[in-house]
Amino acid sequence: MEDRSDLYDVYTTNAPPPLEDLQHQCLEDQDNVECLRRKIKYYFMNPCEKYHARGRKPWKLILQIIKIAIITIQLVSFGLSNQMVVTFKEENLMAFKHLFLKDYADGGMDSYAVYRQVDVYDHIDYIIKQYGHLPNITVGNHAYEKKGDFYTPLSVCQEFYRNGTIYPGNDTFEIDAHVETECFEVYPMYNPSLQETLSHFELHFKRMLSVKVTFVLKAINLQTVRHRELPDCYDFTVIITFNNQVHSGRIKVDLENDVDINECRDWKVAGASARNIYLTVLFDCLIIITCITSFALCTRSVINGIQLQFAYTLYSQNRCGQKVPWSDRLEFVNGWYILIIASDTLTIVGSILKLEIQSKVLTNYDLCSIFLGIGTMFVWTGVIRYMGYFRKYNILILTLRAAFPNVIRFICCAGIIYLSYCFCGWVVLGPYHEKFRTLNTVSECLFSLINGDDMYPTFKNMKQKSSLVWVFSRVYLYSFVSLFIYMILSLFITIITDTYDTIKQQQLSGNPTSELQKFMSVCQDLPNSGMYRLEENSCFLNCCVTRCRKHQETHQERLTSEA
Repeated sequence: MEDRSDLYDVYTTNAPPPLEDLQHQCLEDQDNVECLRRKIKYYFMNPCEKYHARGRKPWKLILQIIKIAIITIQLVSFGLSNQMVVTFKEENLMAFKHLFLKDYADGGMDSYAVYRQVDVYDHIDYIIKQYGHLPNITVGNHAYEKKGDFYTPLSVCQEFYRNGTIYPGNDTFEIDAHVETECFEVYPMYNPSLQETLSHFELHFKRMLSVKVTFVLKAINLQTVRHRELPDCYDFTVIITFNNQVHSGRIKVDLENDVDINECRDWKVAGASARNIYLTVLFDCLIIITCITSFALCTRSVINGIQLQFAYTLYSQNRCGQKVPWSDRLEFVNGWYILIIASDTLTIVGSILKLEIQSKVLTNYDLCSIFLGIGTMFVWTGVIRYMGYFRKYNILILTLRAAFPNVIRFICCAGIIYLSYCFCGWVVLGPYHEKFRTLNTVSECLFSLINGDDMYPTFKNMKQKSSLVWVFSRVYLYSFVSLFIYMILSLFITIITDTYDTIKQQQLSGNPTSELQKFMSVCQDLPNSGMYRLEENSCFLNCCVTRCRKHQETHQERLTSEA
């Protein structure tokens, strides 16, 4: 009897559920699918449709509009300040060239050189004299650097091979490749001529590599006072190089200028208020807070999209038995949100650097301008997302997104051909053409040829010293222009055109083109239908609560009928 009872229990446990339970389970599954479909459709709505669907104000859209305005104002303000810094550096460099380079003319740095030994001595002597009389010569506020009670000296250093005997007439030489350096210093308060130092300083022209004259000057950028900014103090390290590494009889002369920006030790500005500085700091703090808020909202939207993607993937695998393609999965990852998050991060870092520059903790204007510039570019690019909600403007975005994979593959293949021409032109034509001297200039020249710029000078400037190389240059240039302009560019345009036609036909037909779009198209609920006005908890939780209540009511009715 016990065995029969056990068997009866097992039979009862494994028996199929009643028909009513199966019907309720089907209804529950259908509610689940409808909730998922409605939630996905709401995720892909534009801000206006979301407002009609749930009554929530488009805070992200409002915040992005405000952020574009204040970030643009910040960039313009910083750009004007950075422009003053760059102008001050460039004009000081030009002033140093006129002060310390003998017989210098504007724009003649490429051809500025000396060819005689006496000219080298004269130029070095001229630099020493100009440095000694600088306070009486310059029209700027330049001064010598001072460490303690002493001024830093001017340094003249000669680099040359340790030993060598060179006899070009006999085609013989003996050289020691080790490089030695010989220096002497001249203090500003004592201004001897070079002739007085020749007893212990002599230029070894046959084995000389270079002569470097180095000194430090200080200046203050006063033009920022007119813009209610505190002036910066500058340290200019001037390096004048006589380059003789080629040993060709032509010693090129170059002047370089390394700049250090420091906070002035003691300052006082009369007739100006520091209120503008504090307002600028508060404005930068407002931008940081705005970007942090935008970063949080967009990150939350990205997380919601990923959660929906997981839910849709589980539904497709469990209910439909098929895998979701990556194209549909990536639809849930909104690239515009990623772009806004990147722009917020760059703007926050740039604003922090700007605050440190204003407080004179840092002076790296270039790094700050890169962060702020890229951040502002991404912010303005993100505006295209809201333009895409209009049907006529959306075709541009859809075309770019659809054509992007094919464009990348095409560029990779074309880039290989482009690099092959770069290397070939650099090796063969480099000695005979200025535009092919380095890989960088070769790439710039070929890219200009693709765009139809500077074609005739490129052909004309080829030196005809070697007839073989001249013939090769013609074949090289004609084949490159024909290949890239008539074939590769045409194919590139064809890819974009075909993608545009495909997208346009899809928009005209209005048929869903992916499984995700087919899944959402089943939901016919309009944004103002009231079906999207959910409570604070999720749609699935509401559906589960409703189903539990229905199940309890059904179970209660069944017990009542049995009784």
